[in-house]
Amino acid sequence: MADQQAVLDALRTVNDPELHRDIVSLNMVRDLKVEGGTVSFELVLTTPACPLKETIDHDVRAALDPIAGVDAVEIDWGAEVRGTLGKDGGPAPIDGVKNIIAVASNKGGVGKSTVSTNLAVALAKLGARVGLLDADITGPNIPTMLGIEGGIQAEGEQGLHPLESYGLKAVSIGFVLPKGSPVVWRGPMIGSGVRQLMRDVDWGELDYLIIDLPPGTSDASMTMAQDALIAGVVIVSTPQVVAIEDARKAVGMFDRLGVPIFGVVENMSGDVFGHGGARDAADELGIEFLGELPLDAAVREGGDSGKPVVAAAPDSAVAQSFIELAEQVAARCSVLQFAGEAAVA
Repeated sequence: MADQQAVLDALRTVNDPELHRDIVSLNMVRDLKVEGGTVSFELVLTTPACPLKETIDHDVRAALDPIAGVDAVEIDWGAEVRGTLGKDGGPAPIDGVKNIIAVASNKGGVGKSTVSTNLAVALAKLGARVGLLDADITGPNIPTMLGIEGGIQAEGEQGLHPLESYGLKAVSIGFVLPKGSPVVWRGPMIGSGVRQLMRDVDWGELDYLIIDLPPGTSDASMTMAQDALIAGVVIVSTPQVVAIEDARKAVGMFDRLGVPIFGVVENMSGDVFGHGGARDAADELGIEFLGELPLDAAVREGGDSGKPVVAAAPDSAVAQSFIELAEQVAARCSVLQFAGEAAVA
């Protein structure tokens, strides 16, 4: 029979590759048992969308293999998503929401709603509790992207509330507006509308709330950043020079507002628009490059039909690109949360 202390000591040599601390001190190892030659325990990841689960599994088994008496290793995988830590006097979190992730760009037409929708669906598919907020008050596209009828809540007594679709909870002003109805509001009204969508809706318990922002450095983006505790922002760009120039402006705005920037993702990457421009911009700005999302007709078809490609064709190359983005974003959340906890300690 293997010695339990020897097992625990071996597990202390295994580090979380993102957090650079051992899995025992991180309290990721729970309910450790050694029965005969079998070692069993629960390994609790910081997110169900962990991109390095296979690496950790390999490292754990390699660490335990040399121990005399260990014949089998049984791992029960779990996940606990930590919430973003705020600062005294700073923006407050939204009730029930652990992490708010904004998707933004200074330029329209780069696919923010497409990225937001498929990012949210991917996180839900990976096992997280996810919400999707359509903060584009004057041009809400999320109902179409999710296949939800515009104006579906216009006549109900309950008013605007989350609707479930593809494993996530979604809210959009488009739910209470008949399809095609314009929203003609001045800036302050837009800011107030975004605040109400965030604060006056019962989101329940969420690991991640994805906010699809309108283009530009407008009232919607400023209200969100100043009113709610944001874990980080994903900047969307296409490879084109003008889109990259506008992405730089978005980075500058959020940096000035003190909102962490997870990185830049290059959407519609491929032969038509080229590729690599967003990576170069990320290098120049000193921020993370989160990957390329290929230009693919299936993405457009999925958005038009209300069937996001991550749900409709999960094994396709483009869906895998969105899933990899979701894993990258979830990992950035975990790294920043632990860095914040270490700073407080």
